[in-house]
Amino acid sequence: MPSLSESNLFKPIQVGDVVLKTRLAHAPTTRVRATSDGVSTDSMLEYYSERAKNNGGLIIFEGTSPAKSFGGYQYQPFLETKRQVESQKKIVDAIHRNGSYVSSQLVHLGRTSLPLGKAVYFPFVGPSAIYVDDANKAAAKALGVELRALTKDEIKEIIKGFADGAKRAINEAGFDFVELHGAHMFLIDQFIQSSSNQRTDEYGGSIENRARFVLEVVDACIEAVGANHVAVRFSPYAEIQGGLGKNSEVSPILIWGYIFNQLQNRADKGKQLAYISVVEPRIQGDAEGDENDKIDFSWPRLFWKGVLLRSGAFINENHQEKLEQAINSDDKLIIGAGRYYTSNPDLADRLKRGLSLTPYDRSTFYKAFSNDGYLDFQPYGKEEDHTKDDVEPKPLA
Repeated sequence: MPSLSESNLFKPIQVGDVVLKTRLAHAPTTRVRATSDGVSTDSMLEYYSERAKNNGGLIIFEGTSPAKSFGGYQYQPFLETKRQVESQKKIVDAIHRNGSYVSSQLVHLGRTSLPLGKAVYFPFVGPSAIYVDDANKAAAKALGVELRALTKDEIKEIIKGFADGAKRAINEAGFDFVELHGAHMFLIDQFIQSSSNQRTDEYGGSIENRARFVLEVVDACIEAVGANHVAVRFSPYAEIQGGLGKNSEVSPILIWGYIFNQLQNRADKGKQLAYISVVEPRIQGDAEGDENDKIDFSWPRLFWKGVLLRSGAFINENHQEKLEQAINSDDKLIIGAGRYYTSNPDLADRLKRGLSLTPYDRSTFYKAFSNDGYLDFQPYGKEEDHTKDDVEPKPLA
């Protein structure tokens, strides 16, 4: 792979109050390596510390629920209790010591929260009582947990929960930014899309109404920690977990273009978000497909003038030209990488020096509470280290 050292990828960029040394970001990858009660582990500390070295860019910490009521997967990190906050602060401090910066990705799972029964991850809620699919419906009913629509009072509580989570992330754990997870059909996206939102009140129906929830969450977080610490992620073309993507009732350009425009209006009035993150059309969750490859996804720039983070299949030998063209043609662009950061802890250095990349192993991406496929990958020139594969991760607090 040719060196990218002379490209914009290795030029500094102002994001919020900080100046990143590179325009490469570690995209959020929730690898379920926390404890069963949501405390971050020493394995996570090592993973993120290694990827922050000789980098200077942005690391986006994995999907994190700011409250148990927001739902979550087993071994996913939470940011609610003192132990959970303290454990993440140790990771944030290590990333900062190694010269990089970090976002906390806050998520409410809504109807995608696994229906594990009333004792776990309850309530099981969404914008409307529309299940992801029949299998999800059958599993929930078998466990005595039925999906129900949120009340307006509950919506207000969730908005406050995001803001409270933002305060804990910025003021207590020390994150540089919070990234609101509005992608991949988690709760924010569930409100945006008509396949999951058939409400008849002010949160449903028109595009403006379906966008109301995300904009109110953004405004609450701006009020809580300042716009320069707030970001949001979207996936207009994702067709996973019930998302419509290109099959939306109207073009994604109209739906998300309205939201981007509303966020730009806030920027024009002095409330500029740190960045907006978008997922490329060809990426569907953790998979890659070619059928959406011809979609022209340049349109976010028609609406949003601030820093834009684009993630999805930029980092491999076949897409080198696409990466260089993208990064060199937009002076406010950051490129996100997830899968190749898993197997290349020194990814920034490899791209800068034109070194070959280690292939990733998809089979170990979600090997919960395990170091196998998580800590064994090494910097360029070093053999994989499997000595910790069978070592149990330990809580940091």
